[in-house]
Amino acid sequence: MAMATLQRLSPQLGRFPARAFLLRSSATITSATPSGGSKKVSDRIVKLFAIDLDGQKREIIGLSGQTLLKSLTNCGLIDPESHRLEEIDACSAECEVNIAQEWLDRLPPRSYDEEYVLKRNSRARVLNKHSRLGCQVVLTPELQGMVVAVPEPKPWDIP
Repeated sequence: MAMATLQRLSPQLGRFPARAFLLRSSATITSATPSGGSKKVSDRIVKLFAIDLDGQKREIIGLSGQTLLKSLTNCGLIDPESHRLEEIDACSAECEVNIAQEWLDRLPPRSYDEEYVLKRNSRARVLNKHSRLGCQVVLTPELQGMVVAVPEPKPWDIP
């Protein structure tokens, strides 16, 4: 519908065909940032690496301000249906990931609730220092290049 409207308007635009108009307008797409300014989406891209269940290192792309869980579900490494609840109180730790050692210090510390969920869902009730919930890790530009591993599903999660 928008293309038809642009084609109708193209004679009025003079020498600019509808496609050129679309290309120019799409090149300036921006998104609002919490600070009130605006940034290009390309400035918000955070490239990460994920080790999948087969041991393959895959590049994944997320946006700063987005959770690690969202990036992993967008690339198909975590089933989006496995983590439907957004509140940590109802979390089943199905978005648990392991963060490489050199990136642990760059992340904010776990909250009490995140530690509780990770311990509760651990078979030995022992907290692995590399474990984080993907829904609680918010991407920032400082995390560019971070390496995470997606662990195998727990036996009770396999249908």
